[in-house]
Amino acid sequence: VVGYGIQGRAQALNLHDSGVDVVIGVRPKGESAIAASKDGLETAAVADAVRRADVVMMLIPDEVQPEVYARDVGPHLKKGAALDFAHGFNIRYGTIAPPDDVDVIMVAPKAPGAAVRENFLRGSGVPALLAVHRDATGNARTTALGIAKGIGSTKVGVIETTFTEE
Repeated sequence: VVGYGIQGRAQALNLHDSGVDVVIGVRPKGESAIAASKDGLETAAVADAVRRADVVMMLIPDEVQPEVYARDVGPHLKKGAALDFAHGFNIRYGTIAPPDDVDVIMVAPKAPGAAVRENFLRGSGVPALLAVHRDATGNARTTALGIAKGIGSTKVGVIETTFTEE
């Protein structure tokens, strides 16, 4: 999970509680690294986390994603990895152009991060939009559904859409 802000914290903790091996990509010794460590999650520099990841979740603000992607994510993505977004903006408008050998997916909870976490802790979830922009591996939809399940969204509803429609 790249970032540990509003959506990053909620989705990371929900996935962790669902049994997923989660590493938070953050600035070492920054506030987010400290918060994630206090929550019991492993942290690493973004580039190091991406190198290890089968699924990279871009959960930082849209306006900083292109810079972070160019510097710390794109050069370190594994062939066959999945790149997940919680919003369609940067893919839709081409400010991020992932390589052809990675899946590009979106799981977009339709609630603020606090509600994503609170509903999960109550045994429920919040609805989410799901989109597959590129299915390089043949597993993109399955991966996206796995993320949606891990954050609790499949308990209440997942609606398939596109990055453009979202």
